[in-house]
Amino acid sequence: MRPMRLGKRAVTDPAQIRAIIEACQVLRLGVVDAEGMFIVPVNFGYVWEADQALPCFYLHSAREGRKADAFYAGGDRGVPVAFELDCDRGNIVGDYSCAYSRSYASIMGNGTVRAVEDETERRCALERIMKHAAPGSAASFSPEGLARVAIFRLDANELTAKERKPKENREP
Repeated sequence: MRPMRLGKRAVTDPAQIRAIIEACQVLRLGVVDAEGMFIVPVNFGYVWEADQALPCFYLHSAREGRKADAFYAGGDRGVPVAFELDCDRGNIVGDYSCAYSRSYASIMGNGTVRAVEDETERRCALERIMKHAAPGSAASFSPEGLARVAIFRLDANELTAKERKPKENREP
């Protein structure tokens, strides 16, 4: 990946990157299909074990629709995508209009999305999605419900993380 323009904002510590992922609730995917480019926001769960260089994200969907069609079209080789997650942390107030900014943490990357057909992995994926979206909530899935939902896995090939910290409030 291209070096970050403002390297001082780069986040490289895996624990900090994991904390950003945990704080984000929506992952946005940039996808190209036969109709052109599109961006789709999705709920997600993820797995990032100590032996994995990068996380993999799990997504769920209806089995029909543009997103599902695009992902199924990749077959076993998968579909290349770009992805983004961000956490808004509020205004940074400046002394004049153009000095205002936003505080945030974000992750951008690319990877490959594939359909998950293995029953054990599908169940694990839904459990991860629930764990991330609703920590502490019970996660149980009927066989019929599990069969109805499409599950996709996004394997990250590369990612960068960035943070713009809030400025300290200045006394007048």
